[in-house]
Amino acid sequence: MSSPTNTRAGSGSATVAGGLTIFAAVMLMIGGTLSIFRGIMGIAEDDVFVNTPNYVFRFDLTSWGWIHLVLGVISVVVGIGLLRLSFWARILGVALAGLLLIANFLSMPYYPFWSITVIAICGFVIWALCVVRPDDATLAG
Repeated sequence: MSSPTNTRAGSGSATVAGGLTIFAAVMLMIGGTLSIFRGIMGIAEDDVFVNTPNYVFRFDLTSWGWIHLVLGVISVVVGIGLLRLSFWARILGVALAGLLLIANFLSMPYYPFWSITVIAICGFVIWALCVVRPDDATLAG
């Protein structure tokens, strides 16, 4: 004989992210961490970047460093929000991944391989957050 189990929904079980939401959160936090490192490199030491004269979107590398640092910190916070299934984090995740993608595209001449890596990560984040359905986003634990 089988023993009866409690199958009531919401009986103290926590809701956590699942599937593509976890993928997007982790990738956003990885992209954010890479941006934080890139920001620190730009602020602390300009010599690690390629010198690109006559570039249309030329900023001081310290300015690019601060831009990437701020976007990276916000990305990590939004990634944590995605793991907690916050609705604001899903919307901000798409917007922030788009901003990171644009920032890395504009700063591509300074550190091309790093930029291409973060652009790919941001593309996956946008895809994952846009195709996930609300019933696929949660796992009842």
